Amino acid sequence: MSGRMRRGGLLRRHRDFRLLWCGETAGKFGASVTGVAMPLIAVTHLHADTFTVGLLTAAGWIPWLIIGLPVGAWVDRSRRRPIMLAAAAVSFVLFAGVPVAARAGQLSVGLLLAVALLTGTAAVFFQTAYSAYLPSILEPDDQPEGNAKLHGSASAAQIAGISTGGLIAQFTGAVNAMFANATTFLVSLLCLSGIRHREARPTGTARHSKTLVSDIGEGLRLVARDPWLRTLTLFGATSNLALMGYQSILVVFLVRTVGLDAGPVGAIIAAAGAGGVAGALAARRVAGRVGTARATLLFELGLPVFALLIPLTTDGAGVLLFIAGGFCVSAGVVAGNVIKASFQQRYCPPELLGRLTATTAFLNYGTIPLGALLGGTLGEALGVHAAMWITTAGVPLAGLLLLFSPIGRTRNLPTSGVVGASGVTYQRV
Repeated sequence: MSGRMRRGGLLRRHRDFRLLWCGETAGKFGASVTGVAMPLIAVTHLHADTFTVGLLTAAGWIPWLIIGLPVGAWVDRSRRRPIMLAAAAVSFVLFAGVPVAARAGQLSVGLLLAVALLTGTAAVFFQTAYSAYLPSILEPDDQPEGNAKLHGSASAAQIAGISTGGLIAQFTGAVNAMFANATTFLVSLLCLSGIRHREARPTGTARHSKTLVSDIGEGLRLVARDPWLRTLTLFGATSNLALMGYQSILVVFLVRTVGLDAGPVGAIIAAAGAGGVAGALAARRVAGRVGTARATLLFELGLPVFALLIPLTTDGAGVLLFIAGGFCVSAGVVAGNVIKASFQQRYCPPELLGRLTATTAFLNYGTIPLGALLGGTLGEALGVHAAMWITTAGVPLAGLLLLFSPIGRTRNLPTSGVVGASGVTYQRV
């Protein structure tokens, strides 16, 4: 690429990436608004019990466990942009349909569960295709910056969505707040439609695979046999178990144990979550200075140690302990995700990226409901405070998987040499 084209940041000089960034950021904001509005609809309009509200949340993750692996194999056989367009269109229609159904007197718990399940299914297709699509529009040298901007804006959008979701529901009603989410998917749809880059038809492995089952098996073997991918996937699954363990009882801890009023809780959680933006901004600079492997250890093992400040939270000035601990955890998680995404995109050949994304997501997201169950069970058996100590301690302990792996013995993560299940070694240049 010429010097003229490389002046300035990606958002300034790369039109297609700018459109992808705008669409993804809008979608993340809408998803955060939905995370507030959907439970409010269930509680205030349908008088749902606690189990039903939890089931509503779980419905959005279940599709990853059911269809995640075959979707990954299918995405590698297809163009990614049309899949993203279809998923955004389906989500737009489904979310807009909730307030329409309410006005028609057809709103029910069953309808909300169906919408959560179907939009969760669309999210599997969109996220898998999106992760595999980004390397096709960015050169390898631009991918770290692209990932940093996407993860950083996603964190900021999620914080804004959490902070404003309640306000939108308060001023427009929880049901009408779903129009806000539908609008973000319309924005995403329009942005994706405006991207000029057109993908070539998949070739090589994706074209010659005999069956979808064999493609799924190759994705599983790819992760199982490669020490770098295996380590990062096992770490992600273990880390999510601990993260969801304490996050599932966080509100109960802040309100009932710490003694905070319900009103400030959202603002405090959002302040802690701002660490994600800082992590995205710092990831590339730190990785460039100390190496990608060492930066991964710093972000995924060093910063999460401060999670132990969270159980020390008290009322008054003591909430600063929670903000500091949560800020460090958020920064570490997002920065680690930026480095991991850039590594996978350069290390794995494009024809395997869909399967890699789906396989790692299947394993990583599979521990999320288990973590929620663990947090609730420990809270009931030992008390919320003791449960917070155990689950927050698990966050830095998960990082030991990285320390005692090849990542702990090198400066930089590799950029080539991933071996497919067929035994072919793919080299990235």
